Amino acid sequence: MIFSAVIAGFFSGAALIIAIGAQNAFVLRQGIRREHVLPIVAVCALSDAILIALGVAGIGTLVTAAPLILEIIRWAGVLFLVGYAIVAARRAIRPNALVVGGSDAISRTAAIATVLALTWLNPHVYLDTVLLLGSLSTAHGPEGRWWFAGGAIVASLVWFTSLGFGARLLRGLFAKPAAWRILDLSIAAVMLILAVRLILPS
Repeated sequence: MIFSAVIAGFFSGAALIIAIGAQNAFVLRQGIRREHVLPIVAVCALSDAILIALGVAGIGTLVTAAPLILEIIRWAGVLFLVGYAIVAARRAIRPNALVVGGSDAISRTAAIATVLALTWLNPHVYLDTVLLLGSLSTAHGPEGRWWFAGGAIVASLVWFTSLGFGARLLRGLFAKPAAWRILDLSIAAVMLILAVRLILPS
């Protein structure tokens, strides 16, 4: 029972986390540049652990009962995503080859602030990670649900560690400015698509 709960949590968590999104795009970019990867990965994994634990503890019901809070988060997320899309598009206009610590490098504080915003200003996080995983965990009983949560948390840790530290394998490709132009244009497009999805009614 414990093993099945852990496995179910792992694959359920992985299915929600491993997707093209603002957070993953940022982790990928910083991983390729090898800038502040450890704190970024730690923030992502810790944030997911907190959200998953809150969902399993039953906070998901409070999220759905507070539409005003979700609405505020939604519009804050829209503004942030559009702003980040503009920044990425501007980088694409004048791409640079991969230079760790170059002129376009960001500080550790800025990197952590960015990934926190990309995580906590995304209302889908509260609906998917908190509500959905919280709901799925109930199928494993009072004790099994925490093993389910553990599996989901491990999936998050494995994914962000692999994405952040594995991205360095692409360093040869991103030694060319054209590769950065494509990546930043893709990031800008992802951000705008996510912003539109937040604006349009589901």
